[in-house]
Amino acid sequence: MTITQTPAWQALLNHHRDLAATTMRDLFDADPARGETLQAEGAGLYLDYSKNRVTGETLRLLFDLARTAGVEARRDAMLAGDTINVTEGRAVLHTALRTPGGASVLVNGRNVVPDVQEVLGRMATFAEAVRGGQWRGLTGQPIRNIVNIGIGGSDLGPVMAAEALKHYAQRDLTLRFVSNVDGTDLVEKTRDLDPAQTLFIVSSKTFTTQETMANAASARSWLLSALGDEAAVARHFAAVSTNAAAVQAFGIDPANMFGFWDWVGGRYSLDSAIGLSLMLAVGPAHFHELLAGFHEMDEHFRTAPLEQNLPVLLAMLGVWYHNFFGAATHAVLPYDQYLAYFPAYLQQLDMESNGKHITLDGQEVDYQTGPVIWGQPGTNGQHAFYQLIHQGTQLIPCDFIGFCQTLNPLPLPNGAPHHDLLMANVFAQTEALAFGKSLERVLAEGVPADLAPHRVFEGNRPTNTILADRLTPRILGALIALYEHKVFVQGTVWNINSFDQWGVELGKVLASQIVPELHGVGTPELGHDSSTNALIRHYRARR
Repeated sequence: MTITQTPAWQALLNHHRDLAATTMRDLFDADPARGETLQAEGAGLYLDYSKNRVTGETLRLLFDLARTAGVEARRDAMLAGDTINVTEGRAVLHTALRTPGGASVLVNGRNVVPDVQEVLGRMATFAEAVRGGQWRGLTGQPIRNIVNIGIGGSDLGPVMAAEALKHYAQRDLTLRFVSNVDGTDLVEKTRDLDPAQTLFIVSSKTFTTQETMANAASARSWLLSALGDEAAVARHFAAVSTNAAAVQAFGIDPANMFGFWDWVGGRYSLDSAIGLSLMLAVGPAHFHELLAGFHEMDEHFRTAPLEQNLPVLLAMLGVWYHNFFGAATHAVLPYDQYLAYFPAYLQQLDMESNGKHITLDGQEVDYQTGPVIWGQPGTNGQHAFYQLIHQGTQLIPCDFIGFCQTLNPLPLPNGAPHHDLLMANVFAQTEALAFGKSLERVLAEGVPADLAPHRVFEGNRPTNTILADRLTPRILGALIALYEHKVFVQGTVWNINSFDQWGVELGKVLASQIVPELHGVGTPELGHDSSTNALIRHYRARR
């Protein structure tokens, strides 16, 4: 029996038909205190979910669906270290990366917490030496430039977090990230750097990732062309990897190799050694605060009843719109410039996890799984794509994220803070999306009848609002973990494996086959389809 055949799913289908004509204005009129009751808190985050097209009965049915899908049992299995990544035969234990020392998390009978703490300790020692100037490059100069080379989870998490926590960074260190195999990325990121003061961190678990190793090889050449001594590699490169032989063959001292484990998925690896570049930027103390925030949300997810559980609430509301209203996308809209890369980070977290069409038992799904995730910081997005959210034909649920206190107080000439203006937009946008503006009101404002329909806002557009006091390392950790667990809950409801990513492999395999056809001697015979063959010939003729 698929999830769509269960009584819980069928009850939601019937309920959706009954609720279809009910508006949010109706819901608030029926319950004026709705904004005080439909809220939840955990790990320093406050969630207002009152501006959703739900009643108490909707929520009850959604929680029934979560229990029918076995969310609680699968959550407990994940946290216990069971092999829930069945297609790769692995445990899923990114939560162990932020478990405090002294605790016990078993994988195949082995407590992995001491291993995690040992790597964190080595990372801290290395980071303090670089940050304090004790680590010297080949010429005896301190390191002042750090370039992380990775891709996917080895890049998106550190990039996002480094920007998010820039307020806490050591500002005499320049931190950059190279991910794209397009040579422009590496050239532009190193153009103004002094090789004698530059440290590269190569982040690849296997040390074989195609794009990462191409960039690492070019970075190595860039360094050696300036410093002229192979010994420079050991002083200007570190590795986040588990392939000691390949790391050593590259010229990196294995003492400067920091590993992690196969029970850590790439998109869940920010709080592992993959976060070394972040630790170098913000320091070990702030990195440990980040881990504490992750763990606090982990504990909330583990212990809070489903009805007050933030990840479960976000997940089941997402299921409600995606599977019953047909909402194909979901917007995440942080109102903090430091969170500029947060939507991009969530794109990988969500879409690589739940972009699946095969269930855990190998059957094709008969329902929609992962939505398209997108977004941009406010208020920029208001002048770009909010028009579509407000008056377009698609239903787009939105998460608004804001902070009660800014890290950069800046008054306007009239004395009103920038931050009040920013947050006024958060509250105004969610109000406008929920309640809109009727034709009668538009006409009452004196708008000509022929123009009035253009000024009507339908409203009834759902939003969640997530607030915290201020953006700290601890709160960032909690926020990331909130979405990690939301994705997990949705994957459980859809009965898919949120922890593999076979969909990224085929293109890479084919690219490896095509590379020699592009630059090989002579004209290698092509055996692709006619379109691909024609594209390759066109490129070869003009390269």
